[in-house]
Amino acid sequence: MTMGEGHASGRARDEYLRVSLLTKLASHSRFFLTLRSQEGTYHSLILFRLTPGQLPENGIDEGDTPLNVRDQIYVMEANCPHLGADMSHAEIEECDTGLVAVCPWHRYDFDLKTGHSETGLKACTYNTENRVDDSGMEHIWVETPAGGRNWRLVEFRPVSEDPAPALPDLSHLRISSPSPAPTAPELIVPVQDPPTTLMHWAVLILKTADPMLKVQRTRQAVQLFRTGQLKSIGHRSANAPMPPDIPPREEQYARNTVDPGKMARRKNRAVMLHALANIEQWAIDLAWDIIARYGPSHPDLPPAFFADFTKMALDESKHFSLLTARLAALSPSTPYGSLPVHAGLWESARVTFPSLRARLAIIHLVHEARGLDVNPGTIEKFRRAGDLDSVRVLETIHHDEVTHVTTGHRWFTWVCAKQGVDPVQTFREEVKRGWRGDVKGPFNAEDRERAGLTPDFYEDLKGEMDNEWGQEKQLQATVAIEYEGATR
Repeated sequence: MTMGEGHASGRARDEYLRVSLLTKLASHSRFFLTLRSQEGTYHSLILFRLTPGQLPENGIDEGDTPLNVRDQIYVMEANCPHLGADMSHAEIEECDTGLVAVCPWHRYDFDLKTGHSETGLKACTYNTENRVDDSGMEHIWVETPAGGRNWRLVEFRPVSEDPAPALPDLSHLRISSPSPAPTAPELIVPVQDPPTTLMHWAVLILKTADPMLKVQRTRQAVQLFRTGQLKSIGHRSANAPMPPDIPPREEQYARNTVDPGKMARRKNRAVMLHALANIEQWAIDLAWDIIARYGPSHPDLPPAFFADFTKMALDESKHFSLLTARLAALSPSTPYGSLPVHAGLWESARVTFPSLRARLAIIHLVHEARGLDVNPGTIEKFRRAGDLDSVRVLETIHHDEVTHVTTGHRWFTWVCAKQGVDPVQTFREEVKRGWRGDVKGPFNAEDRERAGLTPDFYEDLKGEMDNEWGQEKQLQATVAIEYEGATR
């Protein structure tokens, strides 16, 4: 008996959403789902798949046959109703009434079938159904949340057993030239004043110049946050630390930072990988900066905001590691930091410092959305060159970037709803204030729409930013060139 059959809620069949082929669930035990309604409301769910061998009362693993997969599927809201902790790494335990998911932050437990907790709280749970299509393939359908129409699945990804999955090991590769006078390496967790909140970790990572240490600290911070080992998020504290205006860079990187106008437009594969790795290093900083810079000034931001952007920081760290590994393998003579770079993406973000809404619009719904437009052409160029290892890396990055634009759209519309303004009109106003020149195509309309950006957001849109920021037009243009250079 499936969960859906055993706990039918009486909802109509068209209020269920197809999420996956049944057989695809055999790859992982947990999956993260993001749903978006026609009205633009987002809802995040966790799908737990328990095989007989994973159940506390049965120590025998009978394998992942379709029947076993189907019989042990539970779906509940992705955030704990207590304080909003991410439930994707909740422990599954047995109690007198059945199986419960235990929140990693404060050990609140919730029945996987009913959502009830001994604390009196209740998590939303969702029925499932198994339906066979015309070709005989069996799919899992999930009950949709109440209060919305035409729900759509915009993200479906497996959850690693590790709260912060290991990144590529680059210890044997030369990422940048050693300094003339080597010093003892910094520890991932400083001995003096170790971070105790997510805000402290964010600022520490922003102040970390060594890119590999930045990656390691990102993984450490995300793991501590997801497993409830931090004292708090810390954004409501009167003593929350301030992020730097400009994150520092290693000495060689700083020496190779040039005026954006001097960046070459035509690039070979090694130069392009180096340029993309530079974007990803700044993207790590931008994910932590949105947490540290705007968290204290927006105490009403829910934990889901911080969960989304810590995931983004971890993704960007993965992207940086994958790209620098490919660069080292493809062109050992040009390690990361040895070629000209610029800080155009960060300079563009500085325009948005006064406003979270502006940051979400310019960085995540203009810059990152432009990446969706040009990534397919970049991938095709590497494919034509026969570099399939780089193709796989770039395809992974593109898949993740769709979810990043989705995250930007989710929280931009959240801010707009809080402020009582129309998201489309407000986005266009933010672009006019914080961007100079056309938001140009050609557009990857399909992936933009998947991420929530319908054409009315970006078509026939032109920024009208004044000259206050001087060379901002050049900086913004260069970031676009850096994306587009691979397609030339």
